[in-house]
Amino acid sequence: MRQVRVTKMVELDYQNASTNKQIPSEQQCLDWLNQFLPEFQSLSELTVRIVDEDESQMLNHQYRDKAKPTNVLSFPAEVPPFITEEMEFPLLGDLIICSQVVNQEAQEQNKSFDAHWAHMLLHGSLHLLGYDHVEDEEAQEMESLEIEILQKMGFPNPYNDQ
Repeated sequence: MRQVRVTKMVELDYQNASTNKQIPSEQQCLDWLNQFLPEFQSLSELTVRIVDEDESQMLNHQYRDKAKPTNVLSFPAEVPPFITEEMEFPLLGDLIICSQVVNQEAQEQNKSFDAHWAHMLLHGSLHLLGYDHVEDEEAQEMESLEIEILQKMGFPNPYNDQ
């Protein structure tokens, strides 16, 4: 009997729409995502779109009624259940990450480029998985989970000194 081994746990649609040269590569993003997403579901599919401030601000205004760019926006997939059953990978949704905002935050917060980008991918992915931080209890749960996962990935606590 032949065994099929799944080597890809995350199917990533990586879109670079940014003029910024200091962004993580598709492989870096995929490596980071593969370090934590399989803990939540064995197979995942998502889009990561890296944008500039104009696109981030437009989307943030359109969907959150905030007239400024933001670090990461999460758009969970809304796929009917009968379609989900036929898909090879469970579709999580889309992450829109603003390169200028993330890089500026990393610099202002004295964080490494890799640590902050990995955190934004994790933070956005947790939103796609249903986590939120509107209420204090939810925020505490989400932050604790982020700290734990980032430490497993070799990154420091992102909430120190904030």
